[in-house]
Amino acid sequence: MANQVEQGLTEEMLPLLQKERYVTIATVDFEKGIPNVNAISWVYAPTLQKIRFAIDNRSRILENIKANEGVVMSLIANGSTYSIAGLARIVLEKMEGVPLKLALIELEVNEVRDVMFYGAKMMTEPSYEKTYDAEAAAKLDRQVMEALKKG
Repeated sequence: MANQVEQGLTEEMLPLLQKERYVTIATVDFEKGIPNVNAISWVYAPTLQKIRFAIDNRSRILENIKANEGVVMSLIANGSTYSIAGLARIVLEKMEGVPLKLALIELEVNEVRDVMFYGAKMMTEPSYEKTYDAEAAAKLDRQVMEALKKG
């Protein structure tokens, strides 16, 4: 996909964003007007044009989206790095069926760019480990992902 601009996710990207995955979200800080970047993992793309994600409803991301709905999600996959841009909207400030106070955000994708620098390839994708009770983490992850799928 190098040097191309797509109007939505590609067929290869869709399954990558239908499970818990490390991505970053860039928003515009509502007070300072400068970029604000956060790492998240609860993402689900129901279509090539939409990505849903869950965040703590006390997160600064919510206030940022209320002030400026422009969002960029960064995805490292398939040997490259992708910038997924679009407009975000807050679907729910408190998701149902989840024990934490999480907000559901939906990103309407309007541009996907391969932003990997020339002549390079990502050799491994980011990985992470939950640092709290593994059983509790797995249960929470299932609950959040089910809520994201329902929208």
